[in-house]
Amino acid sequence: MLFASIDIGSNAVRLLFANVFELESHIHVEKATLTRIPVRLGTDVFSKQKISQKKADDLIKTIKAYKLLIDVYKPLAFDACATSAMREASNGKEIIKRIRKETRIKVRIINGLEEASILRSLDIWRLESDEKYRMFIDVGGGSTEISVTQNDRLLGAKSFKLGTIRILEGKEKESEWDSMRAWVARYSDHPYGLICIGTGGNINKIHKLFGDQLQMTLDIGQLRYAYDYLSGISIDERMDLLGLRLDRADVIVPASRIYLTVLETAGISSIYIPKAGLVDGMVYNLYKRYKKGPEREI
Repeated sequence: MLFASIDIGSNAVRLLFANVFELESHIHVEKATLTRIPVRLGTDVFSKQKISQKKADDLIKTIKAYKLLIDVYKPLAFDACATSAMREASNGKEIIKRIRKETRIKVRIINGLEEASILRSLDIWRLESDEKYRMFIDVGGGSTEISVTQNDRLLGAKSFKLGTIRILEGKEKESEWDSMRAWVARYSDHPYGLICIGTGGNINKIHKLFGDQLQMTLDIGQLRYAYDYLSGISIDERMDLLGLRLDRADVIVPASRIYLTVLETAGISSIYIPKAGLVDGMVYNLYKRYKKGPEREI
């Protein structure tokens, strides 16, 4: 069964088409195609608290293109969400109305806790491990969502205004770093330990560049080396030496800093990287809703 999802983030706008099937009582989301356009709404919002006319026009063009692809692929259902930049923009709701009018796509603005909930819902988190306590970290362009669960029961969840674009714009607050460290530290001396799960395009890229490709984990030593190495070379060198796109070469350093800060604070030795994100979770939840009764959101 084919489903689709659109994630309007602070850095990029993503469109995922994915096939969903059940095997041995688990729901599997298998990517068919993933399209990513770096519109970077956050560069406007975190400095001016408003999305400019140009960025709004670029976003509309992107959504129109995605709508054409949806019309061609004909998924059984699709969903569209907007996150940190859109919810903080003074004209965010106005732009959502414009998207609805010009593309007939209804976009939901979700908060950080809902983002975290969507990510936790994926069946891929059911790892073969004795660790019953899990810490989920998702780093985006405008915010970082962290959750802790025990046997699928939520112990705590928090959204922090620390994201890659926000940091690049110099709009993060030191107090927010302190708040994140204090919150994470509550779980640092857990007697049963924590298995850490990281999502986001940056941690996927760090793993590809500096991790063991046979493993889906990155240890803290590799992450620390990646941060030190990437911080020590210019953006042009990151592009030339590592083959990074411009829109990845700049954000990868603040992202690695956030992940490293969380792992060090929590005393976690490695991070599991399943290469899934918000769009995957959205598709997963679409499938579950579809099983209860077919629907199509337009």
